[in-house]
Formats: sequence, structure tokens, C-alpha cells
Amino acid sequence: MVRILHTADWHIGQTLRGFSREFEHRKVFDRIARIIALREIDVIIVSGDIFDAQNPSGDALRLFYETLAHFRSVRPALSFVILAGNHDSAVRLEAPKPFLASFNIHVVGNIRRAGGVVDAERHLIPVADAKGHVAAHVLAVSYPTAACLPNLPRLEDETGSLVVRAVATLYADLVEQLRPRFQGLPLIGTGHLHVAGGTESEGAERRILVGGQHAVPPDIFPEDFCYMALGHLHKAQTVGRETIRYSGSLFPLSATEQPYRHGVSVVTIGDDGRSVQVEHVPIDRPVPFLRLPGDGDLHLADLGDHFAALDLAADLPLEERPFLQIRLAREGLSPGFREEIDRVAEGFPVRVVEVKLQALPQAPTMGDGGTIPVRLAERAPEEMFRLAFEREFQTPPEAAHMEVFHRVQAEI
Repeated sequence: MVRILHTADWHIGQTLRGFSREFEHRKVFDRIARIIALREIDVIIVSGDIFDAQNPSGDALRLFYETLAHFRSVRPALSFVILAGNHDSAVRLEAPKPFLASFNIHVVGNIRRAGGVVDAERHLIPVADAKGHVAAHVLAVSYPTAACLPNLPRLEDETGSLVVRAVATLYADLVEQLRPRFQGLPLIGTGHLHVAGGTESEGAERRILVGGQHAVPPDIFPEDFCYMALGHLHKAQTVGRETIRYSGSLFPLSATEQPYRHGVSVVTIGDDGRSVQVEHVPIDRPVPFLRLPGDGDLHLADLGDHFAALDLAADLPLEERPFLQIRLAREGLSPGFREEIDRVAEGFPVRVVEVKLQALPQAPTMGDGGTIPVRLAERAPEEMFRLAFEREFQTPPEAAHMEVFHRVQAEI
């Protein structure tokens, strides 16, 4: 029997509208350490997006290595499989690979080829059970960049996506080459990509597949995998079949994730090598992430009353103050409403990270079947920015774009 803790999308170093998340990361890593000890975990798989940026700060790097050391201190025989995601620099993540390997920490940053053939051996990682016996193998596949995928010609009369076929071919080639090595033992697959059917988190996840393709179907993964440990989507969920799973992020990385049940996945593979049990282990949020009001929309004049009703200690440290998503009614709003919200919030121990305006009513129709245009004065600047961005790039702005917009708006 082998017990695996599957996690992903740590995004160490992330800020939310300028607020550091380090306090939350340290708290959830402490909670994971307790889960490792309590559940007697043998292997940790981190399926990409270790960091939030490809050039993480010194503080982010320090926290990462402190976390690895902390996990090993509670379970000295613990082994790690760590993959690069689309937010990570594969080269930077792999740089200490030889040193980390001496501590049973295996890092895979990208796909390497020689003469057009994948170097499959570096992707197959044996993992041991509590007795030290090899009990399974992990096929470690990181985020598939354009350079990682095979260069396939389009087939005659082919109508499907060439990118999807390339991803499927990559996994099939790796499994075919390595089958003689893992025969007789369970094989755990990994990946950092969007599988069709998974729920996205608006403003937090980049559309990452190359060639304009957004998602791959779940049936591209070979049946050899007894479990597929996925990263990229931030909601814990299964796709396709019960053993193809996203563990999700550790706490809300955007306001869209406010209703999610964050946590990790604990996977137990039985002694027979075939039975697989998967359990979602929730992790309590270190900091509340609240929606005001709970239902409907509030008026700007009532905002202070809603803040006061939270009954928060006035001396609450900044890193422990709740994050707030505010749903605001349009009635009576002036163009400077955002500055007014910030002014009111200054008097309370809260952190406002998103303001969503009440949806516009259906535009009335004219006699000729056209619509009466909404006046510019009825549109908030943030809403205009979102509309303009999506029209220009055919995709909604990400959280980073909104942060830049809010900084520019504040300066103006």
C-alpha cells in the first residue's frame, strides 16, 4: 500500500490587489504537515504552479525550501514529485535538481528530446511505501509548452485539433516507452493543463495550451494510469472519470474562488496495486474571504453598516484581515465610487479586493428590432476596461491586468 498526497497550484509569492499571501501560505503548509503526519503519507505530488511568477522573489524561494524541509521533518522517508506549471520557470525550478534528488525530491521542469525522441527515463520516478519497497511509479509530465510537444503533420481530412493530438501523442509515447519498466506496479500520471469539463476560475487561470487550443478531452490519458494528478484549475474536482482529478488551490487566489472547498487529495493505492481510494481533505482558510452582501447587491451608502456588522477587532493585524468581494447596486453611483469604497474601507480592518457592479438590465428594444444603447455615464470605468480588453484580446482580463488597471485608475 502507498499513500499519496496530491496538491497543486500553490502560487507562492502571489499578491491579491497588492496584499501579500505569505501569512496564508505558511498557515496552510502547517496544516498540510499535520495531514502528512496523521495520514502517514509516503509521497507528495505537486502538479505545477509552485510559484506565482517565473522569477520568484527571495522570500518566495525561501518559503518553498522551508516548506520542503518542514514536510520531511514530520515524515523523514517522504518522497516528492514536483512539476513545473505554466507560472513556473522550468529551468529555474530544475536548477537544484541534483541536490534535491539526494533528499528524494524529484523535480521535472520540461520535456527533453534527443533526435526527436522523448527522453522518457527522466520522467519515470519510482516511489516507495512505508517499508521502503518500491510500490508504484509516477510519470512526471510538466506543463506542455510548444517545445515539449511532438511536431506532427496534419493528416489528410483531419478536422480535430492538432494540439490535442500532440498532447495525446506525448502521453502515449511516454507510456509506450516506459511500459517495460513499470509493468506489475501501479502507474500514477501527472499533468498541468486544462482538461475539458473542468470548472475554471475567472481571473485566476491563464488559458495555456498553445495553438489557440484551450482544453484536452480526458480520454487522451492512457488507461495505464491508475490515478491522474492534475494541476492548473483551482477548483478541486474530477473530470472524465473519478481517478482523473484536480486537487485545486490551497485557498482562494481570486474572488471567483470564494465559494470553493479548498484542500488536498489523499490517494491510497491498495496492496493489490489496483484498488484506488481518493479523499478530498479540506483545509480551513487562514483568512476569511467574504462576499458582501451574502445575496443580492448593496447600496454604496450602506457599505459602512455592512463593514460594522462584521464585528471585527479594530487592531486586527493586516495579514489576518478578511478579504472582501463587494456586490454593488448601480443606483446613485458616481464615477468616483471606487475611491469612495476605499475611503470607507480605511475605517475598518478589511481588505477589499473586488467590486462587482449589479448586472445591467436587458437593453430595451427599438421599433426596428435594434437595441437602445446604454449611455457611457451608466458604465463604470472597471466595466468599460473589461469590455474593451475582451473585445481586443477575445478573453477576459486576468487578475494581474485588473491590478494594473486599479493602480492606474488610482493614480489618475
